[in-house]
Order: sequence, then C-alpha cells, then structure tokens
Amino acid sequence: MKIRTLIADDEPLGRSLVRQLLAHDPEIQIIGEAANGTETLCAIQRDAPDLLFLDVEMPALNGFEVLSRLRPDQLPVVIFVTAFDAFALKAFEAHALDYLLKPLTEERFVEALHRAKTHLAGRDKDELRDRLLALTRELSRPSQYVSRMAVECDGRVMFLKAGDIEWVEADGNYLHVYAQKQKYFVRGRISELEKKLAPEQFFRIHRSTIVNLDHVKEFQPLFKGEGVVVMKDGSRLTASRSGSLRLRDFLAAQL
Repeated sequence: MKIRTLIADDEPLGRSLVRQLLAHDPEIQIIGEAANGTETLCAIQRDAPDLLFLDVEMPALNGFEVLSRLRPDQLPVVIFVTAFDAFALKAFEAHALDYLLKPLTEERFVEALHRAKTHLAGRDKDELRDRLLALTRELSRPSQYVSRMAVECDGRVMFLKAGDIEWVEADGNYLHVYAQKQKYFVRGRISELEKKLAPEQFFRIHRSTIVNLDHVKEFQPLFKGEGVVVMKDGSRLTASRSGSLRLRDFLAAQL
C-alpha cells in the first residue's frame, strides 16, 4: 500500500522541490498539491492523505489554522515546512514533531521522510496525533476579521456590517462594495481586504472579485473551466478558471 501524500506550499518552487525529492520513492503516491490554506483544507477533507508536507505560512489560512479546522480523525502525519521562526521551531521540538527548514536539503528531507514512514507503519499514530493537536492548540491564534467596514457614499462615511456585504469588485486603487442594493466605495486593494474577511464566508472567485457566500444563489460551470456565480439579487459574476476550481472544491468539502 503506497503512502498517499499531499504537498501544501504557496510557492510553486517549494512544491516542485518536494515533488522532485519524492519522485524516486516507490512507497510514495503524490495525490495532489495545494497553494493556500483553503485549498489545503479542502484537499485533506476530500482526499484523506496519509502524509502531508505543510508550509506554515500560506495565504487564506496558515498551516496551524488548517489543522485546527480538522477533526482529530482527519489529521494525517504532518511534516512541517517553514522558514526560520525560532518560536515555532522550539514548539515543534518540544512536541517531538518533525519539520523541514527552508531552503530544504536532501539529507534532512530523507531523515524526516524516514521518520514519517516509521510513524505510519508503527503503533504510535495516536500518540503523534495527540502531539499534533497539542501543538495546534498552542500555536493557533484566533483570527480577527472585520465585523464592519467604513464606506463612502454621496460624500458621507457609512458603516456596513460584514454580513450585509454581497460582493466586492476591484477598480485600481479603489473597491466597489455592493450591499443592500447600493454601491459604495472604499480606497484600498482587494488582496488586503481579503485578509480581513472571514474565509469561511467570503470567497475570491476572480482576481478582482470577492463574494459573500451567504448571498450566493448558485454556481454555474462554463466551458474551459470558467464559471458564473449567480447572486441572490440576480447579479451574475464571472469566476475565473482557478477561482471556479477552488470554489467547487470548497463547496464539495461542505457537503
């Protein structure tokens, strides 16, 4: 039985290097890659990997936030991949969990992989899971997302509840915020706003569009992998190919 392995890293070169280091191991079956925390969470819930190479710092959700959203029985054996962080490294060592420090070296990689195989073949998987859960509780930080947003309308500044926001579109250095049949303006970048919105509620379907899933009526796949998100008010928003794929994975994981 091969070891079903998932690679999660927001850097393409990082994923490529792990893939190369695993390429000639006959015991490993790479079942997928993930480029951010949301993709990683969906992939684990959908594919149930045995082994996970997990980058600590990723967009959407960091590695610890991903693990904190899983049930104990969903946790794979994890090898953390991280840039230098003295606090995190001490925590890994205190909980006897393995990690790889970027840039990766083949010797250290082989050592960590051998340890992971030993865990998977042995009887200490429950003990390892307990250590992983303890680390997650220690390092996870409650995410602080905005509950309201200050917006401009007719020369006035108004406050919108986050839940009332239906979708947001980028327009250069400004954002168009749609809520309660009105369009408001905010100065800022959509990538910065995305970090402030709860990821389980707000989803980026296009590089210029974020939607509130509570206001989505349906998703319609189109030719060549793109799609259309239909809002409850009837508005139709374009989802890019990558956005459509991530949205479908996200929604499938909720079923």
